[in-house]
Amino acid sequence: MTQGTGETLQQLIDRTPNLVDYFYNDAVAPHFSRAGVTKTGAFIPPAFTNWRDEQRAWYETAALLHQSHHMPELFVEGPDALRLMERLGINSVKNWTINRAKQFVACSPRGHIIGDCVAHRLEEQKFELISGMPVIDWVHYNAQTGGYDVRVVKDEPSNINTTGKRINFRFQLEGPNARKIFDRVIEGDAPEIKFFHTAYVKIRGVDVLVLRHGMAGHTGVELSGPYEQERTVRDAILEVGKEFGIVPVGTMAYFSTQFSDAWMPYPVAGIFTGEEMRGFREWLSATGWEANTEIGGSFRSSNIEDYYVTPYDLGYNSFMKFDHDFIGREALENLPVEKRRTKRALVWNREDVARVFASQFGPGPRYKSIELPITNYSWNQFDEVRSPNGDLIGLSSHAGYLNPEGELISHATMNHGHDGVGSEVLVTWGEPDGGSRKPHVERHEQTQIRAIISEAPFSAAVQKLMRNSSGGS
Repeated sequence: MTQGTGETLQQLIDRTPNLVDYFYNDAVAPHFSRAGVTKTGAFIPPAFTNWRDEQRAWYETAALLHQSHHMPELFVEGPDALRLMERLGINSVKNWTINRAKQFVACSPRGHIIGDCVAHRLEEQKFELISGMPVIDWVHYNAQTGGYDVRVVKDEPSNINTTGKRINFRFQLEGPNARKIFDRVIEGDAPEIKFFHTAYVKIRGVDVLVLRHGMAGHTGVELSGPYEQERTVRDAILEVGKEFGIVPVGTMAYFSTQFSDAWMPYPVAGIFTGEEMRGFREWLSATGWEANTEIGGSFRSSNIEDYYVTPYDLGYNSFMKFDHDFIGREALENLPVEKRRTKRALVWNREDVARVFASQFGPGPRYKSIELPITNYSWNQFDEVRSPNGDLIGLSSHAGYLNPEGELISHATMNHGHDGVGSEVLVTWGEPDGGSRKPHVERHEQTQIRAIISEAPFSAAVQKLMRNSSGGS
């Protein structure tokens, strides 16, 4: 953010003839892309063993995923903290007790998602927001400019953190043996924690906040505490977990976790248009996260708003509550059903995937390479999804391979009336005109890949877990 110094995001937009073209060709992903694994690699290796076995661990034994370095955090505290969160979030605060977390989602006045994050209510008037830089920046901006009596502390990711350390460490313990490890590693009896609820425990004398959630249909937990005690807690978990087949997970497998739970991270923030968002754009930096919104894929539009999404598109309407006056409420209440999209998983045709791999050998034509386990090559991927007769009926985004499932899948937002499970569609793979100027995109030709529309998440075990949960409401 600029806070009075340097070029602003608004100034960058004003001097950029075509914002979509800039994001498509010249913006550098702020976090992770096919070329961006190394942004966390200085702290966590791409793999401790190999990404395939590390993926299998959260399905078959147990996995320890390290989240201490790549997630930004924002702490909000003061007499108006709850009022601020209620005003900005689509979530109800009526049931937001201190021992409960929420998937906090904020929208623009036009109803477009700015971002989402996990938010803990640590005290009556103290909140911790974890991951999701655009939504963290939006809360920070409103806290500073909206007349709220609150104090904020922002903790940047390790790759840009000038202090050289974080406030908290953070681990995710997943897999069928995760509960056994958790019960064994903590001091005393294990508390019963409902889905997306929290409790405090001790691990080797360290006070640890536990968030109960799950990723592959199992009882998983997220563990956080003072950063200085990171190694103490990690060593304890790995020592106890050895008996239960625990596997530490590197960045390659970690960033593929979204294909297990169908989370669609970091949508294009709906902030780049509209006078009502000008103040925020003037507050943000021209070199910050939002200014580096990398876009890629076969779908091209000159209108940045064609890349925006609403809570309906990502399935967040299940915990969007119209019981309070939040920013974007009027637009979302009045959004016609036919303009609401549905989140689905697309299971890619194995023969067509093999054909793309085969094109890398011999004289060509060479199709866009399919990398594994992360197949999408842009942080914000938008590939055309067409019906068999050629109509554009949706957009495919994050794509990747799940070794335990043996499938390559992507997550898509499907247009109203075109989301039927079991239907066959065509994904246009590769960028037009030989590819963009993104340095990690090689020259290639486009092709089409058949896919079958499936429920999201693809895993039946995770579908059951989510149906039985109410963490985001």
